[in-house]
Amino acid sequence: MENQLAKSTEERTFQYQDSLPSLPVPSLEESLKKYLESVKPFANKEEYKKTKEIVQKFQDGIGRKLHQKLLERAKGKRNWLEEWWLNCAYLDVRLSAQLNVNFAGPAPYFEHYWPPKEGTQLERGSICLWHNLNYWQLLRKEKVPVNKSGNSPLDMNQFRMLFSTCRIPGITRDSITNHFRTESEGHSPTHIAVLCRGRVFVFDVIHDGCLITPPEICRQLTYIHRKCHSEPDGPGIAALTSEERTQWAKAREYLISLDPENLTMLEKIQSSLLVYSIEDSSPHVTPEDYSQVTAVILIGDPTVRWGDKSYNLISFSNGVFGCSCDHAPLDGMVMVNISHYVNEKIFENEGKWKGSEKVRDIPLPEELVFTVDDKILNDINQAKAQYLKQASDLQVVAYTFTSFGKKLTKKKMLHPDTFIQLALQLAYYRLHGRPGSCYETATTRCFYHGRTETVRSCTAEALRWCQSMQDPSTGLLQRQQKMLQAFAKHNKMMKDFSAGKGFDRHLLGLLLIAKEEGLPIPELFTDPLFSKSGGGGNFVLSTSLVGYLKILGLVVPMVHNGYGFFYHIGDDSTEDKSSMQSEQAQRTVESCGVPSTDPLPKPPTHFREIPLTKEI
Repeated sequence: MENQLAKSTEERTFQYQDSLPSLPVPSLEESLKKYLESVKPFANKEEYKKTKEIVQKFQDGIGRKLHQKLLERAKGKRNWLEEWWLNCAYLDVRLSAQLNVNFAGPAPYFEHYWPPKEGTQLERGSICLWHNLNYWQLLRKEKVPVNKSGNSPLDMNQFRMLFSTCRIPGITRDSITNHFRTESEGHSPTHIAVLCRGRVFVFDVIHDGCLITPPEICRQLTYIHRKCHSEPDGPGIAALTSEERTQWAKAREYLISLDPENLTMLEKIQSSLLVYSIEDSSPHVTPEDYSQVTAVILIGDPTVRWGDKSYNLISFSNGVFGCSCDHAPLDGMVMVNISHYVNEKIFENEGKWKGSEKVRDIPLPEELVFTVDDKILNDINQAKAQYLKQASDLQVVAYTFTSFGKKLTKKKMLHPDTFIQLALQLAYYRLHGRPGSCYETATTRCFYHGRTETVRSCTAEALRWCQSMQDPSTGLLQRQQKMLQAFAKHNKMMKDFSAGKGFDRHLLGLLLIAKEEGLPIPELFTDPLFSKSGGGGNFVLSTSLVGYLKILGLVVPMVHNGYGFFYHIGDDSTEDKSSMQSEQAQRTVESCGVPSTDPLPKPPTHFREIPLTKEI
């Protein structure tokens, strides 16, 4: 897949959508069997015995009835989970979405032609924007290659949500507005929004029927930059998008009531292709340490991020870039795709614009000046204060591990992703003296509108291996055998769960059926082992492989005292973004014995490369 974006293809981006299979409903017996396996590492004998009885009672009773209703629902929907998942995982959540839901990440351009350098922000920004806009045009023409697993096409629906998409806050549930259309479908918005020092501007990126050039984009950005740096700051309306969702919804309604034009301006931001953020800060970054830039991108100035937009492209004073994206309409693989495309284009052109320097007489950017009063200004200050208070409780570490990468793990016939997952389990076990409930993302995009499934990496096999690594009396051969058993288990889970045979989404469907029917919550979901093992979003380790390219991204941990660990794996290195886990993980992989030149026994399963379309 690494070269897919560079290939010319006759396939259209969305041509396989109608032929993709429907998302299946797994068998009740298999899902409950897998669930029972997943709670074993967290239970003593008595706890496990009680949970086993609860599961059997559920299977023989209310669970069977709920499962039948779920099967009936699936008959009328190509994806029985889609609406439920969107609502319960994203739109119903009342916490600050910008901090608790959105994903973010730095761009790797600084590692080749764009090292940090003051005075480059606007010129580089214009080139970066231009490549992003070219990708938008490719998407409009359906020339973005179809992602595939082997020869099988994957669902591309999320790519529709990258541009001209925005979340709208609601009192009890948010909604999503999407204005993107392919050329064959009709008109699509052609303007972008720019945020700078609390002010908002918009300008069109099409002039006389063609895309404006980097010199023309630079002229627009320079106009905005000069204006904002020579005049007072704006009110920072964007900060309201970082507020708790119901509070933001109420503030939005009040803002609209002040002046109907406020709604018009909000709609211009919502329908814009993307939001371009001009930051004044210059975060430190090196190829070995992304920590500061990553933290600033994830939890930076809320007055220059529109937290509800599917795509905020962020530029810093030292010519470094990143993005922040609403997670509701799309998963990280979409950003991996476009970020890789832009990175390749910047590299191919040596970081320069090699076309005409001529600047046509295009209209200057329009400033969106909102009508505000003391109440709105107070709401903005309150939003900023609560956001920065919450953000201060988060610690971000992003280092590069350079001792080895996937070349070595593949040489040893060990799957690179599984290697990292087991290293994480050992790191957590050594640090805390107990197993860590772990969420890893699997993709279900081989199905119509498929998104993700949960792989619970803390298996009984992984725990037995961790225990052997901490037991001085356990020999090397026994440790290797237990490790290979843990590898085999994880590899099988990833393969099965990506094929629609997971159990967490199935259990969620059964719970939601019960709620819709007005039934009491089944005991399975109130059993202490359900949440202790990670159920209900209580995973202490929230993890994902971002891919095998030089693209990074992360979200905050799922629980207050948890860890987020997101990583990409290179040929000779591994880069991670985590909450204070990278040093421990480094000690872990070094202690596994894998870097040794002595070959390990062949694992019981064949090596299978997980596609790049793993989600964040």
